[in-house]
Amino acid sequence: MPEERKETPEHPGPGAGGPAGARDAGLMSPIRAGTPVEAALTDEAWLSAMLDAEVALACAQARIGMIPWSSADAIAASARGWRCDPVMLARRAREAANPVVALVQELTREVAGRYPDAADDVHLGSTSQDILDTATMLLAAHALDLISDDLDRVCSALEGLAERHRDTPMAARTLTQHAVPTTFGLKAAGWLHAADGARQRLKALRTELPVQLGGAAGTLAAYHEYATLDGVKGRNGESAALELMSVFAEEVGLAEPVLPWHSAREPVARVCCELAVMAGVLGKFGTDVQNLVRTEVAEAVEPGAEGRGASSAMPQKRNPVLSALLVSAALQLPSHATVLLHCMAAEGERSAGAWHAEWQPLREALRIAGGAAYTAAELAEGLVPLSGAMARNLALTQGQIVAERLVVHLRSAVGKAEAKRHLGRIAASSAGGESFACAVRADPVVRESLSPDLLDEILDPAGYQGAAGELVDRALTHHRLHTRSASEAAAERGGTRPEPCERTPQ
Repeated sequence: MPEERKETPEHPGPGAGGPAGARDAGLMSPIRAGTPVEAALTDEAWLSAMLDAEVALACAQARIGMIPWSSADAIAASARGWRCDPVMLARRAREAANPVVALVQELTREVAGRYPDAADDVHLGSTSQDILDTATMLLAAHALDLISDDLDRVCSALEGLAERHRDTPMAARTLTQHAVPTTFGLKAAGWLHAADGARQRLKALRTELPVQLGGAAGTLAAYHEYATLDGVKGRNGESAALELMSVFAEEVGLAEPVLPWHSAREPVARVCCELAVMAGVLGKFGTDVQNLVRTEVAEAVEPGAEGRGASSAMPQKRNPVLSALLVSAALQLPSHATVLLHCMAAEGERSAGAWHAEWQPLREALRIAGGAAYTAAELAEGLVPLSGAMARNLALTQGQIVAERLVVHLRSAVGKAEAKRHLGRIAASSAGGESFACAVRADPVVRESLSPDLLDEILDPAGYQGAAGELVDRALTHHRLHTRSASEAAAERGGTRPEPCERTPQ
């Protein structure tokens, strides 16, 4: 019998816990490890966003006169100078099924210790979901900004590839086999157009992310009551609570919703669904690159770096790891989106479980999507197309790749159906023997219908690209037009948002 292995502190057994407070560094999720979006979505970042929401709420209430500015200043100073332990908060979150309850208790204690008169104004009239949903939208907005920046890089790099290789011929492949000639420029233009569409949708979505403010059941009742008791009136005769929603949205830089959306979860589901589509777009890019870098294809090379693509066993390997990461992201995101779509069937005015089920899938979706955009930018900027290999592969089928073109030219002589059957017989009979091109040149039907010079022209794959070049131009024009329009719109929006906590006289 083999000697039983004994566990020691230096060699704990399988499943043994790590150091107390050990963090999730992405060991099992390399697509997002070390990327900017990972740092933007840590537990500390989530805690900071919840505190930002609390401070913004206090500032908004001060702006409309619900609480004194001294309270808003005290809450802001306490929150920004306070270090709350996220591990403690996470464990206490089990008591209320969300982290906001414990956070508010601790923040109130912190404010009371430093500014006793302001303690009662912490979280005034609010509910946990107002704070956590607002924090979620703040972090989603920041993540979408990072993702959009990387998609800008992706699109810029793909634009360059499409333009430089507009007319570079290569074999198009359908159902894994050579079909007809295409160009690498058109392939890159396809990647560009899809990535550009994803980028535009995410940027539009970013401007629509709403603040959350509803109070206990989405009626704004406590906000309204506090304001009424203090004699605070809203603008143009409306409830001060409605004005508070508008001012709160300004404070955090999010859109003002028409209604509170505590159990109407479209905003969260839309974020994840758009991220899943984006990941699918980048996954298509990754899949195509994987096929181009196959040893027997060798039509492109991924950008290299020290140690990248190394195998633990085979010293000669340079694996396409960037494209592999993109494919992994595309395969993961739909599952997270499915969870959030299920969560839309939330009951009543506040859900018991559906809301809680959103948090981690959404964070993972943002992390994975952000990692995918960052990885795609590196891949697009460093991808090296190999036009010589593309030309070599075009000749592999010895002329068969332009058989469709021959059908077009033989149609007037023998009819389209007969031309297709006849060329199919030539292709079958030439397999393993003389080349298809030689067999066509020797075929009596072809020789009778087409001159030798015309036949040479028809058999040149580089001459059968259809409107590929014009399609590339079309994609480039579309991309540049929308990029310019987006830049102009951003310039028009710039500087219109009031500074948070701006002390507007009442």
